Order: sequence, then C-alpha cells, then structure tokens
Amino acid sequence: MVQLYNIAIIIYYCLAHIVAVFNKKAGLWLAGQKNNTVEPLASSIWFHFASLGEFEQGRPVLEQMKLLYPDKPIVITFFSPSGYEVRKNTPLANAVYYLPLDTAQNAAKFISTIKPAMVIFTKYEYWYHYFNELHKQHVPLYIISGIFRPGQVFFKWYGGLHRNMLKLVTWFFVQDADSKHLLQGLGKSNITISGDTRFDRVWANAQQPRELPEIAAFKGDHKLFIAGSTWSADEKLLATLIDKHPDWKFIFAPHEIGGEKISNLVNILPKDSTVKYSQLSTHHSPLTTLIVDNIGMLSSLYQYADIAYIGGGFGAGIHNTLEAAAFGMPVIFGPKYDKFKEAKDLIELNAAFSISTEAELLTTAGSLMDDEIFRYRTARTSKKYVEEHVGATEAIVKYIKAKH
Repeated sequence: MVQLYNIAIIIYYCLAHIVAVFNKKAGLWLAGQKNNTVEPLASSIWFHFASLGEFEQGRPVLEQMKLLYPDKPIVITFFSPSGYEVRKNTPLANAVYYLPLDTAQNAAKFISTIKPAMVIFTKYEYWYHYFNELHKQHVPLYIISGIFRPGQVFFKWYGGLHRNMLKLVTWFFVQDADSKHLLQGLGKSNITISGDTRFDRVWANAQQPRELPEIAAFKGDHKLFIAGSTWSADEKLLATLIDKHPDWKFIFAPHEIGGEKISNLVNILPKDSTVKYSQLSTHHSPLTTLIVDNIGMLSSLYQYADIAYIGGGFGAGIHNTLEAAAFGMPVIFGPKYDKFKEAKDLIELNAAFSISTEAELLTTAGSLMDDEIFRYRTARTSKKYVEEHVGATEAIVKYIKAKH
C-alpha cells in the first residue's frame, strides 16, 4: 500500500507540471516546492493548513499557543497557494513554507530541520510519510476541528493505509459526536469532542470588526445584500435580484479576482450603477452594486449586511457561512452543502436557506428582503447559533497545555 501511495504522489507531481501550463495555482505550487528553503529551528510548534480557510479555522489555537509558549518558534506550512500566497508574511509565525512533497526523504529532512516539539493539523490533510516520521521521532501530533463522514476513505475497504495514518495521531479534537463514533468504530479512544474552532474565530471577528467607512457610505440608509465568495454560477443567478429590488444595495465579493473573472462579473451587472471597489473613490454617480476586487475584506464587509449569499454551492461546496452568521443575518447558498455541518444546522434552525434554481432564489431572497419581521427573526437565530458553539479553542489549548 505504501508503494502505491508513493507512486500516486509521484504521478501527482508530474501531472502538476502539465496542469501548470494553463493553471496559475499549479504553477505557484510547483515554484513553491522548488524554492522552499527551510531554516533550522529548535523545539518549534508546527501548524499545517491545507489552505487559507483552514488557516482561519485554526488561527484561534495558533494565537493562543503563541501566547502560551512565547519561547517556541512557530512554523506554518500550507499545501495550497491560496493559503501560502496570502499568509506567507503573517506575523503569527517565525517561518511559513509550502509543505514539501510527501516523500519519506522530504518528511525526515523537514522534521529534522524544524525539530517540532508538537504538531497541529487543522481539519483536513493526512500525509503518510509526515505522520510516520513524527511517530518515529516521538513528536505529538494533534488533529483539531476534525470532521469525519462515512464516505471518507478511512471507512472504505481499500482505506487501509489511511486507517494506519489515524494510528499515528496522538489526539483527535473533533467537531461532533458523529465523528467520534466513526473513529471509535475503528478502535480509537484518543478523542475529544471539542467543537469547531471556526466558531471562535468568526465570533471574535464579529465582536471587533475592522470598520470600513467607504462601505458604510455606499450602503447609506439602504438595506444591503452581500454575495460572498461567489463563482460564476452563483453570480448569474444573483444578477436577477438587482432589478427586482431597486431599494436594496448589493455587494459582490467573488472568490477569484483575476481580471477576466471581474470583467465577466461586470458584464452581467447593471452597467450604469455598478462600480469596482478599486474605483469607488472616483465614482460619484448613483450606485446600486459594488464589486470587491481585492482579497481580505469579506469578513469585515458582513457587519454592514442584512442578508448574505455564500458562494460555491454549485461547485465543489459552499464557502464559509459562519462569518456571515456571526454578525446575525439570514444566509442563502446553493445545493452542495451536505459536507458542512453548520450549514445543515442553520437550515434546520430556519436561519439558512438552500436554493437550486433562479426561481427558488427569487422566492427565498424575496421573502427575506420584503418581510422585515421574518428577516429579523432569522438573523437573531443565526447569531445565537454561532454564540452557543464558541469554546473549542479553550478546550484544545487546555488539553495541550496539560500535556506539555
């Protein structure tokens, strides 16, 4: 099984060279693998994140560990360019790297260089050679905000290697009882149901958001509908809302902000009343729609919103619903949300709504936009849900502190 895994890793690396010809992210990943220069450290705390979303999820634990162990250098690794390129200069770490390709040689070299006292992986990412090398060197490995589902490879007949990876984990901090029961079915007992650290992150952000006076001015006395982390399939549906609700303002913060992506979005929105954020200060005619053509504002934008639509539900899966819910507002998203516990919880509470067609969007959004009492009741429920789930970071840090 290990030999097949090694072959799969090599094939992945070779395919990345082909994909990089027309895919910028693949090119960045390859360049990152080539240019990784890992500096020696001693007794570090190593955090690994798949991408930017997992970084934000694990950030509360990272911040607390930095305070708790100020003498230990922090090392961060990312698999995806979406995390590394945005956070490569974060002041929270002494060093930030792309995770070197998972080979036995790379794992031994990397771990021997940074000499971690402990390692924390957030939610996803199970790499055999890194886990095995940490186990061989007796370095504690913690999985935080873990989430497990029956369809994952760990629970398939062919998932033997991945089940072996689970044996190499020191302790699992999982999001829910279902995850614990699945792990127990594999004979695991080193488990704590701590919840999801994203709740801590989004709640803290909602208590002290960064003020954006230009957004407040754009909104004025109007109600505001924000579409966050959208893709083209989301945007084509959402564009139909604008003409039907002329008394509302709209903000689009697309998931990708490349020139072609922004141009395509501009072309489907009202031309005379739409402006990009980068041009907002020079635009003085009446505006109904704003396109945020930068990265990093979305979590602060939600404080001005009355309704949020979260993109991704017509693709691989929805993006972060909790950032919006923490500010107290109804949340709408597409049909692919089944892998996200919080989305299912919010729907059950009638605080979030899934749509699959333009007609469903117009009906759902229209009800929320036209019925202030319904909107207020929904908003209050979503905020309460987030507040009730805060506390995962404290549970995780308390356990680790007792062991170290």
